[in-house]
Amino acid sequence: MSEEPARTANTPDAVTESDRPVTFRDVFALREYRAIYSSLLVNWVGDYLAKAAVTLLVYQQSDSVLLSAAAFGVSFLPWIIGGTLLSALAERYPYRRVLIACDLLRTVPILLLLVPHLPIAAMVLLVFLSSLGAPPTQSARSALLPHLVGRDKLPTAIAINQTTTQAAQVFGYMAGATIATAISPQLALAVDAVTFVLSAAFIAGGVRPRPAAQARSQRTDLLHESAEGVRLVFGRRVLRAIVVLICLTGMIIIVPEGLAAAWAALDSTDPAARGLDQGLIMAASPIGFVVGGLLTTRLAGPARRNRLIRPFAVLAPLVLVPAILDPPPSVVALLVALSGAAVGGLSPTLNGMFVLMIPHGYRARAYGVVQTGMQLSQFAGVIAGGLLADRFWLPLVVGAWSIGGVVVMLALVARWPSSREFEAAIAEAAATIPPSVPAPAVPVETHVYQPHHAATTPGETTAASKPYKPHHAATTSVTPERP
Repeated sequence: MSEEPARTANTPDAVTESDRPVTFRDVFALREYRAIYSSLLVNWVGDYLAKAAVTLLVYQQSDSVLLSAAAFGVSFLPWIIGGTLLSALAERYPYRRVLIACDLLRTVPILLLLVPHLPIAAMVLLVFLSSLGAPPTQSARSALLPHLVGRDKLPTAIAINQTTTQAAQVFGYMAGATIATAISPQLALAVDAVTFVLSAAFIAGGVRPRPAAQARSQRTDLLHESAEGVRLVFGRRVLRAIVVLICLTGMIIIVPEGLAAAWAALDSTDPAARGLDQGLIMAASPIGFVVGGLLTTRLAGPARRNRLIRPFAVLAPLVLVPAILDPPPSVVALLVALSGAAVGGLSPTLNGMFVLMIPHGYRARAYGVVQTGMQLSQFAGVIAGGLLADRFWLPLVVGAWSIGGVVVMLALVARWPSSREFEAAIAEAAATIPPSVPAPAVPVETHVYQPHHAATTPGETTAASKPYKPHHAATTSVTPERP
């Protein structure tokens, strides 16, 4: 949903759901998108720099693998223990203000990490405090994106953001480890603090102010508002289908990455070779994701990308099945890269559809629900894979896990909602935007969907059969402006 004035088919800039791929140039031509992209880029690079530096800093002081792992893993805790609440908090304030405030506030604990001879407990606590800003930042950015790029460019913008995040992960870890080892962990942390300030400056200078999606009079309490987001996501068939597919896909394909260290040690006693093999397997998935996302978004138009959702969903676990034959680590890395490419091919499309189907004033909360689900599902996948690999032969575990994943994906795509259900849900979400906040133009050939196969679950409604009526409908108004 965009805050640009709606366009009609008679205007030169009419937004249509044509099959012409939107180019990266189309997206980067938007000034506000360039600002939020620059913010995202420096933000993520800084985050991964800091993770690598803090992990090394804790290990240097403690000589404990467990404590260094704890320093790394604590950054995921805010999503797991309070992701939906922090995302609901982001809905209460203008997204631009949330992004700037979180960046500046996260700078403080990072700067405190530069204090010499801090106790390890204090370092872990400071990392946790800095990480508390991640859920509202990411939720606000996701909710703001449709306002900046509009409906037609949204999947391409999401693909750019996601592939950039994956590339930033690889670059940030490598640069952070190199700087921390060759020079000083404190230097990497200082660079991270600078990236937060730069990120805030990009948003302040490049994104125009907009009112909050939720007015002060609509607020209740964070628990209630967070629960509304959960009910919305899991109470609608079209939204639930996307969330379940994304979370289960993550749970399935994360296992080889999570077991990379053990896999690299299967057939090698050389520490250098094992380290290289582990790195190849762990880096393969984000590299594949980047390639798959870029190729699919660049070469396929919207209609074709929608048709590719089902085959990509099945392909992601299917290409991992040959792992049961115990191939060499280089082949395992190739299989993991192919699986990552399949996920990269379907993820931007699913995310774009999901955002457009969220009613006005609920985007940040819905994003928080999905992100929390992804964190929990990936954590569960790694733990389950580790427990099984402790008892059974590792290649057998990964191969059998992937076969089970193929069965699950086949079951999911067999019940996948129709394109008309998705169209109807997008139209209904656009209708929840107050008249003074222009909705994105819907396709010219929009059909009113009358479902032939209504939901059979007691109490369930389809997107087309019953519009979503928020308990606290947004009444925020804004004067339309061109970016």
